[in-house]
Amino acid sequence: MNGWLDIVERLNDLLKGLVFTGRNQESIDTDQAFQLWSGWASEVREREKTVYLIGNGASASMASHFAADLAKNGHLHTQVFSDIEFAEIYAEPLRRRGKKGDLLVAISSSGGSPNILRAVAVARQLGLHVVTLSGFKSDNPLRREGDLNAYVSANTYGEAETSHAAVLHCWMDMVEVK
Repeated sequence: MNGWLDIVERLNDLLKGLVFTGRNQESIDTDQAFQLWSGWASEVREREKTVYLIGNGASASMASHFAADLAKNGHLHTQVFSDIEFAEIYAEPLRRRGKKGDLLVAISSSGGSPNILRAVAVARQLGLHVVTLSGFKSDNPLRREGDLNAYVSANTYGEAETSHAAVLHCWMDMVEVK
């Protein structure tokens, strides 16, 4: 078992190694990626569009948490889905509600959840900006689907989820209305 400082050092290494890529897998500087993502959120606020956040398990809790924070602190209209058949839990509401100019943030530790991938495909068809957060395998399918893809080389759910929470908090702090 690793001690606390070993775990903190591992998380530090993961966050330092955060990689952003674009739709064509081109590498994007981390600071530029956060600026781009924050710009999309600002456009959503200005145009009175919606930020959708999706995830399974702990990522669903994270999606709910950040939807509340973005609404309260970022003055953004947000929505989280959880009331439909599991395979279509995110895709079906997006088909009905998603509009061009909206923003989808898709969180998946593995990057391989079929329901998340379905929702991303729908979002792309509707013209939403798509930001993905994933971990585990560097060639996971979700990492190829967003306009902006945040990847951490996490080996466990705890590492991925903690890293994703840090990434989302950084973004939240950038879009907060003071």
